[in-house]
Amino acid sequence: MWLTFRFAILLPLFLSTISLSGSSEKPNDEALFECLMTRSQPSHPISTAIYTPKNSSYLTASVLCARKKDVVMKIRSRGHDYEGLSYVSCIPHVPFFVLDMFNLRSIDVNMEEETAWVHANAILGELYYAISQKSKTHGFPAGVCPTIGVGGYLIGGGYGNMMRKYGLSADNIIDAQFVDVNG
Repeated sequence: MWLTFRFAILLPLFLSTISLSGSSEKPNDEALFECLMTRSQPSHPISTAIYTPKNSSYLTASVLCARKKDVVMKIRSRGHDYEGLSYVSCIPHVPFFVLDMFNLRSIDVNMEEETAWVHANAILGELYYAISQKSKTHGFPAGVCPTIGVGGYLIGGGYGNMMRKYGLSADNIIDAQFVDVNG
């Protein structure tokens, strides 16, 4: 028996800023930033601003402020980022900041409805564990790597070992919450 998936990704669809400063409060942060800048390619600069919202209500504000200030937002979630695209800008000399989804990783499994709400920053291993704590007979057809982020995994379709029988993981999404460029 499989859980259908309510994907509370709350993934802002590109652009944002909230009064972010590149200045550092800690002396070691400045040294780290200088080190990163000297080792990054000039055509792909590293952002001096990383914004980590405490809850999903800040995502809308991030998107709206970035759009208003014409600042590009790069989203950093957990899991794999082979190309490193969440840390650098592919457009030279265009201001950007990193929206770190670190705090948005809750998982709520509802066995009565056989659904689960999962934030974008949860990883597959956490999802599997949350399901196993509620049921010994339910599961979710996803991948075999427990450290991949749910948000990126599902946006990519969600290939897994059981896709021939149950389809892609994304096929099992019955609801989603998104923040688009209009907030």
